[in-house]
Amino acid sequence: MTQTHTLSVPDMSCGHCRAGIEAALARLGATAHFDMAARRVTVEGLAPDAAIAALDRIGFPAQPAD
Repeated sequence: MTQTHTLSVPDMSCGHCRAGIEAALARLGATAHFDMAARRVTVEGLAPDAAIAALDRIGFPAQPAD
């Protein structure tokens, strides 16, 4: 079963941010779907803790979206 979860990424604000986040998650085998207006990323294929750690490493603190 594939894991899917949504993260809040408050510092994500532009296409450059999106590209960095997408690349970081892709390196771990995950896919991402973005809601730039809400600053949320839906991640598929990676545990929430691993996704949060990956984004933190590239300077985008994230947390589970409510």
